[in-house]
Amino acid sequence: MAIKLTLTEDEAEIIVDALEADLEGYLESAKEARGNLRREEVRTYTEAAERIQAVKSRIEALIGG
Repeated sequence: MAIKLTLTEDEAEIIVDALEADLEGYLESAKEARGNLRREEVRTYTEAAERIQAVKSRIEALIGG
């Protein structure tokens, strides 16, 4: 299922900023889990970070960022 959404460039940039903050949180959580040898959590956080990065990159490409 695809969702079509119309945003201003400013709104898209707000979403990119929010995704960046979320991405940083997941990367930090993955780092902490790695340090505590919790492999399943590392996989979960890393996968989430990768998905967030992919969405962030798609939006940035649309706004030329």
